[in-house]
Amino acid sequence: MTDSSWLPDPYILALTGFGFLIALVAWLPLVLKRLPLSLPIVCIALGAGLFSLPQVTIRPVPLDYPEITERLTEFVVIIALMGAGLKLDRIFDWRSWTVTWRLLGITMPLGILAIALLLGWGMGLPWAVAILLAASLAPTDPVLAADVQVGPPRSGEEDEVRFGLTSEAGLNDGLAFPFVHLAIVLAAVAGTGEAWFVEWFSYRVLWEVGAGVVAGWLIGRAFGWLTFHVPAETKLAKTGDGLIALSATLVSYGLTEIIHCYGFLAVFVTAVAFRHAHREHDFQLQMHEITEQIERIAMMVLLLLFGGALVSGLLSPVTWADAGIAAVILLVIRPVTGLIGLFGFKADMGEKLTLAFFGIRGVGSFYYLAYGLNHMEVPGAERLWGLVGLIVLMSVLLHGLTVTPIMRLLDRHHGRDPDAEEVAASARPDGMGQPDEQPEGEAGRLAARG
Repeated sequence: MTDSSWLPDPYILALTGFGFLIALVAWLPLVLKRLPLSLPIVCIALGAGLFSLPQVTIRPVPLDYPEITERLTEFVVIIALMGAGLKLDRIFDWRSWTVTWRLLGITMPLGILAIALLLGWGMGLPWAVAILLAASLAPTDPVLAADVQVGPPRSGEEDEVRFGLTSEAGLNDGLAFPFVHLAIVLAAVAGTGEAWFVEWFSYRVLWEVGAGVVAGWLIGRAFGWLTFHVPAETKLAKTGDGLIALSATLVSYGLTEIIHCYGFLAVFVTAVAFRHAHREHDFQLQMHEITEQIERIAMMVLLLLFGGALVSGLLSPVTWADAGIAAVILLVIRPVTGLIGLFGFKADMGEKLTLAFFGIRGVGSFYYLAYGLNHMEVPGAERLWGLVGLIVLMSVLLHGLTVTPIMRLLDRHHGRDPDAEEVAASARPDGMGQPDEQPEGEAGRLAARG
């Protein structure tokens, strides 16, 4: 009999692997900062390698775990939405957010329409399924777009391009939900002749969008007051614990889902209102840091599973025609609808092209597809998962390989030297980057206070 006592406990192996995972989450962004490579690419490659090992028998194909897929992607998205809202320095008003309204009000609806027509005619899909896929693929992703988003609070990294891409990703995930529900409704009433438009528009559009915005604002204001404006002895900012941001995320999402409105939309609005409560307080940075750390760990776990799904046959149902459709969605529909939405907007062509090009698809697309398939009967769901998986993979590769050179080129075009800014940030003792050595004694403490 073979003695297996020398084999390590699977639990101990899992703890060790998770430790290495956290180390990679902390270390890889520093290594990749100047390379034409992104953290998501590395995570997917690691996942593909891990799940290719013969000792690993689990095959993380989304279709086999529909509920887990929906809930895991949902969690990652809401954490990313809170992080995106907290790092926006720009005060909310209609005029200064013009780029956001253009991308939401023109680019996204045109994208949904174009993708639905392409899939309905090009792939011959039923219109309900085509609309579900279009609603899943049109929104940009707040999780995988960190490299094109604004920097941490008060870092000064908020040009028009970064602001537009961050605010668009923060809001369009929630605003795509009415179209997901439209697909579910159309699938449910197909062939019945049942009236559906009034109920869908009044409930799924007007109520769930409107209530999501209002509820998110109220919750953000409440957390802002408790954190910054109650008497000094009891305000939450005194704790110095950035986990308050996670609390705000879960409370906002939970309460708004309880009253049946769009939690994604509410979480981002909560974050913007929370940030507005005291824009210059150092606690804003602490809250952003904790949400970013949780988001990166959750994202890395999810992308490892995605890499595992790729080597487990996720793309096997995809045809060459599907690959062509994926390329059209990424390389034609998003850039063209982006430029249409920005027509007449006061920005140079380089900025407009960057905004139009970086329509990054990712975790949000997985969530919407999982949600839709869990609420409607769709034959041949393997092909839908394969198509969405291919588009996300192509987006990760295309945008991940180009983001560093394009954004650095954009910075130089605006007269900023990204290398000089990185050196300056690393020398600031203000929480935005720590110096390698701190002065000692009272002089050092005075210098650290600024």
